[in-house]
Amino acid sequence: MPAEDFATPATPALHPATLALHAALRPDPGTRSLQPVLDASVNQGFDPGSAAFSADGVDDLAALPFLYARWGNPTVRQLEQRLAAVEGGEDALCTASGVAAVAATCLGLLRAGDHLIVSDVCYAGAHELMRKLLPDFGIQVSAVNLSDLDAVRAALRPETRLIHAESPCNPLLRLTDLGALAELAHAHGALLSVDSTLATPVMSRPLSLGADLVIHSLTKFINGHGDALGGCVIGARALVARLRGRAGVYLGACLSAQAAWLIQRGLDTLGARLAQASRSAAALAHWLQGHPAVSAVTYPGLPSHPQHALACRQMPGGFGAVLTFQTPQPEAMARQLAQRLRLVHYAFSLGHQRSLVVLLGTDDMMRSYALPPAGLAEYRRYAGDGVFRLSVGLEALPDLQADLDQALRA
Repeated sequence: MPAEDFATPATPALHPATLALHAALRPDPGTRSLQPVLDASVNQGFDPGSAAFSADGVDDLAALPFLYARWGNPTVRQLEQRLAAVEGGEDALCTASGVAAVAATCLGLLRAGDHLIVSDVCYAGAHELMRKLLPDFGIQVSAVNLSDLDAVRAALRPETRLIHAESPCNPLLRLTDLGALAELAHAHGALLSVDSTLATPVMSRPLSLGADLVIHSLTKFINGHGDALGGCVIGARALVARLRGRAGVYLGACLSAQAAWLIQRGLDTLGARLAQASRSAAALAHWLQGHPAVSAVTYPGLPSHPQHALACRQMPGGFGAVLTFQTPQPEAMARQLAQRLRLVHYAFSLGHQRSLVVLLGTDDMMRSYALPPAGLAEYRRYAGDGVFRLSVGLEALPDLQADLDQALRA
């Protein structure tokens, strides 16, 4: 069966939460099962007289019959079509992790001599990949505060081919004006990719704001259960086909069918999970602002956020389920929280059904970002000596508040 048979037209009138449940989802023709079928086979039988044996000369590998799982798998393909519909894109490429999606974008689009502009603060794994690895392949990289459009203009070069943003960025929760940045990139002949992992398509849709590609770590909110790694790149069909033909085949970081099946399960409840978690995050952000142990809180939904007005325009679905807070003597508080918390887990990652908190020390983060003095000053504006990143889960709000309160108090 051609992978394209899984495509169904996205219906713009439907909300992202509804699309997450219904777009590109078809009952199994044999069993009429309403749940996605897990097809774990690595290879499929084919007619040697009609099946393509090579990707050479094929414009879009997704149009080929399913032959081998590294090129395409029915369960993975269905997830790709569902994700494209939820984001309002034409197609998607799924990868083994979020970092693999970033690598697919960079190595699929850039060549030696090209120039990339990346947000000076974004997910550390992506930032280090771009800043440390890409120059080994002859790709020039500039890290820029993308909330400062004048700084972006100054960084543009004739060979700039791609600008990579993250909004809200991890861990500062600083926003980028994606519409203005897309206009600037396109006027220069460059593409704009946006990592929207923290926003999710429920909160914001970067493609509708002019971005060319949107990236997600599916490990986080879209899977939502902390039990599967995955990533994706979504955009126009021709652009995604270009990535699929290079990175999808030759980098080898394909998503497993088992992970795709788990992520589809999480996608079903994305709207409901984000609605509850975001309501709780907003309430906790307001409450923490008045807590005696807390010195600062950052959350796009707070009027005190430096870009609150932009958040209101750019995140019509809500402000997300991640906030940060600061305390005096953060390292001592980290030990205290790890010992006292009963419901909130002291752990890395975010976007799970259970609440997670971790200290991200500014000195530690600087080893990843290597910011100049001006950039460090901007970082400390949001983070001080370090922030506690709180990813709010699905626990009842009063229970979360009580747990945090008893753990924070002296």
